[in-house]
Amino acid sequence: MKKRAIHKKTALFLVTALLIAALSGCQSSNTNDGLTPVTLNEVAHSIFYAPQYAAIELGYFKEEGLDLTLVNGAGADKVMTALVSGDADIGFMGSEASIYTYAGGAEDYAVNFAQLTQRAGNFLVARQPDENFTWDKLKGTKVLGGRAGGMPQMVFEYILKKNGIDPKLDLSIDQSISFGLTAAAFTSDDSDYTVEFEPFATGLEREGSGYVVASLGTDSGYVPYTAYSAKKSYIKAHPEVIQKFTNAIQKGMDYVNSHSAEEIAKVIQPQFKETPLENITTIVERYKAQDTWKEDTIFEKESFELLQNILEEAGELPKRVPYEDLVTVEFSEKAKK
Repeated sequence: MKKRAIHKKTALFLVTALLIAALSGCQSSNTNDGLTPVTLNEVAHSIFYAPQYAAIELGYFKEEGLDLTLVNGAGADKVMTALVSGDADIGFMGSEASIYTYAGGAEDYAVNFAQLTQRAGNFLVARQPDENFTWDKLKGTKVLGGRAGGMPQMVFEYILKKNGIDPKLDLSIDQSISFGLTAAAFTSDDSDYTVEFEPFATGLEREGSGYVVASLGTDSGYVPYTAYSAKKSYIKAHPEVIQKFTNAIQKGMDYVNSHSAEEIAKVIQPQFKETPLENITTIVERYKAQDTWKEDTIFEKESFELLQNILEEAGELPKRVPYEDLVTVEFSEKAKK
């Protein structure tokens, strides 16, 4: 059944692309101010991706000659659909989506050209504080989880298995609630725990409705959680755009790795106007403490193979795919010089 779900997902990407095959992509010509327009579709709008927002707010994309349009895709499956259809030039999501599409037989598949995060960005939130939390406490409990086949859920299951817990037999994982709505559901349902990204985890703590007891990023180890990708044809046609984009992301990464949480929070605050500066600072510090962001954007082969291992353990990998086809480090290597 899981393989069938993957093929349906892949078929959706391919059918969408065929229906509007006349589109060659969003990037076409320079704007009046000499900047090249580029549309980036992101999997979610989260402080977890601080280097990207620092690059935007500090003007690094404009320095590179790019006029960036940012779109929130709200899910890796939707981001990949936008990328394949030509509604986006660059997609930012978990690389599992590129693996699914490639394994489904797509010819003009998405190639990952820059990695951003090296840790999972979500946290386990409990009803009460628990300074002595251990993962075996989840046995017999109900947890609000993520979408099947998505990185948040697969990393969660990966951690459970590492701790000798069977995700199907030892606890109940509710996967019926849409991404971004689990925190609200947690305040009113009977779940014992919820797996949350920021700012939702800190938000639950601030209102006294939940307490972070574990970091999935810390307990899963280094995982290639999110990366930038573009269709093979787009990279071939616009290598200069991909290089400039990667340069800007590298500058944003350099900034967050060399500045304090307070400084970073002030820079990216315009991206999160509804979140108090104090909360942004707390969240950035939490992510810095667990070594979330890489020092460069190189997507290494070892990380890609680990990602496939996680997919395989989750039963979501129809077949292993070649690193050389789905990852290029050419632009990242030039950007870090």
